[in-house]
Amino acid sequence: MNDYRIRLATEHDVREALEMKLQCWREAYADLREPDFFTHHEQELDGQVAWWERGLASGAQFFIAEDPQGRIIGLAGGTPTIEEDQDAGVGIELGMLYVLEAYYGSGLGAHLMEVVLGQRDALVWVIEGNDRAQRFFEKHGFTADGTTEALVGTWQGLTERRMVRAHG
Repeated sequence: MNDYRIRLATEHDVREALEMKLQCWREAYADLREPDFFTHHEQELDGQVAWWERGLASGAQFFIAEDPQGRIIGLAGGTPTIEEDQDAGVGIELGMLYVLEAYYGSGLGAHLMEVVLGQRDALVWVIEGNDRAQRFFEKHGFTADGTTEALVGTWQGLTERRMVRAHG
C-alpha cells in the first residue's frame, strides 16, 4: 500500500486531482451532505479547474501522490496563515489534505502532511462530524483551540473547528 510517489502538481494534473478530491468528499462527507451537494460540485468542476490552473500559473503549488499506474490517490497543500487566523500564532495553514479511502491508515496522509508542513507549527480547519480527520490531526499533534466557523454556501449547516499544532 506504500507504493506511491509524491510530487509537485502541474497544470496537467489539476482536473484529475479535483476529480479525486470530489471522490474524497463523497467518501468522507456522505453522511453530512445530500447527493445534490456532490452533483453541484461535479457541475462546477470546469470552473474549478480553470481557477486552480490560474493559481498554479501565478506561483501557487500543491502536491499529489500517485500510485504505480500514475493515478492520483492523494493531494495536499498549504498557504500562509490569513489575517483572521493570526491569533493562532502559526505561519502556515494546511489548506487541504485528501487521500482516497482505500489509503486510510496507510501512512499516505501523514507523508503528504510532512511534505507540506515539515515540523512547522501550523493550523488546519476540520469539519465537525468528520471524526476520522479530527483523530488523524490529534495523532499528529494538532489540538482544537476552541475557534469555530459556521460554513456558508453549499456547506451551510456545517461548522469547521480550527486545530493548531504548536511545538512551542
